[in-house]
Amino acid sequence: MSEVLHMPESETDYQRVQRSEEFQALRSRFRRFVFPMTAFFLAWYLLYVLLAAYAQDFMSTRVTGTITVGLLFGLGQFVTTFAITMIYARWANRRQDAVAERLREHIENGQLQ
Repeated sequence: MSEVLHMPESETDYQRVQRSEEFQALRSRFRRFVFPMTAFFLAWYLLYVLLAAYAQDFMSTRVTGTITVGLLFGLGQFVTTFAITMIYARWANRRQDAVAERLREHIENGQLQ
């Protein structure tokens, strides 16, 4: 039976990128923004669901005409979703995109060590 020689695996480009300080900083900054924003939105959504399930009298309170508190909370979910999207896009344009572009250029030019 023939033996297969196992050459030591060299580090791949992906592993080198992942290990780089620039990538770690990019990922850390992303997580510091996304995790709290996600927690905020999930808490806001859970509040809406719990109020709809257990505070029906409050949610059915009329604000004006046929507009109820529940309707305003429901529409607020959409407004919050769009607001978070716009906030993230603005934040990413200012804080992440330039760093990610530099990192991509380093990778493509073979400058990442």
